[in-house]
Amino acid sequence: MEKFKILAVDDVSENREILKGFLQEEYTVYLAKNGEQAVELAKKRQPDLILMDVMMPVMDGYGACRELKKDSMTQDIPVIFLTAMDEEDDEAKGLGLGAVDYITKPIRPSIFRERVKTHLELKKARDLLKRQNEILEEKVLERTRQMEELQDVAMVAMGALAESRDPETGNHIRRTQHYVKLLAQKLKDHPRFRVFLTPEVITSLFKSAPLHDIGKVGIPDTILLKPGKLTPEEFDEMKKHTVYGRDAIVAAEGTIKTADDFLLFAKDVAYYHHEKWNGSGYPEGLKEEDIPVCARLMAVADVYDALISLRVYKLPCTHDEAVEIIKEGRGAHFDPDIVDAFMEIKDEFQKISRQYKDDGIL
Repeated sequence: MEKFKILAVDDVSENREILKGFLQEEYTVYLAKNGEQAVELAKKRQPDLILMDVMMPVMDGYGACRELKKDSMTQDIPVIFLTAMDEEDDEAKGLGLGAVDYITKPIRPSIFRERVKTHLELKKARDLLKRQNEILEEKVLERTRQMEELQDVAMVAMGALAESRDPETGNHIRRTQHYVKLLAQKLKDHPRFRVFLTPEVITSLFKSAPLHDIGKVGIPDTILLKPGKLTPEEFDEMKKHTVYGRDAIVAAEGTIKTADDFLLFAKDVAYYHHEKWNGSGYPEGLKEEDIPVCARLMAVADVYDALISLRVYKLPCTHDEAVEIIKEGRGAHFDPDIVDAFMEIKDEFQKISRQYKDDGIL
């Protein structure tokens, strides 16, 4: 095991040798005869602890401590002043300059060794904590890089919508994204949702929500833009946008090396957001808790926005009319607790709809 390194600084050679004799059995000891030499040696050897006399020629201990604390290479090295000056003001001055301890001469060997040992252990603990923080920062940077990569994948997928003539894209995507976040934040302390709706999950839901209708890129314009009611056959084809969306995200997911909740939620939202609480939805007819939470949140957000928006096949509802329809769907179309949350923040929904308003919204 590598020994701790200690730099002992004193202008009297006998004192330096005494300090060396006290410490050399357990530690690697370097010696300096004044503050200037101590600063140079500290930069070169990077000791774990500096024992510094105060009264020295060329540069005294106080001046050396100032220089050490100004330099990023040496500022974290603990300094203990060793001096015959025992006035309270002298000790306060030394500690004020950044020293960790102040030991008066004559030195009592056993107590001196224990104080040195204690400060070395503290230095070791501080260094370990600093390294752990550096590792954490590195992990955060790596996580950020991964998220940027995932978001790039999402943007590539979203780009496919540019080839679609779906009038529901654009601000609809922005509005539903913010509706979902608003609902999730409202429900994050609810007993049924608090384990799932962590801050990290809410962020992922916000980022994945724009992909909920990506599958519509695969629906023919004759169906997507039809001004009247769809035939049963056309509606069956329209339902396939959930499958197309899921499959597109799965394909995009296969192009990257790292998996993430962002794409997992995106798949679930795209595939399941037309499921209904009572099991009458599509594509799988799931009901109640079998429907992923992210899809249940999107169901409320998507229906509200569809109701207040102008479509080729309908006029927009007012905000109050849309709220009433959502309320009527409680326990049938929608998760009851999510509807209750929606009712408490319905005015916030209207603010979002106005912030990202399209021409067809009342």
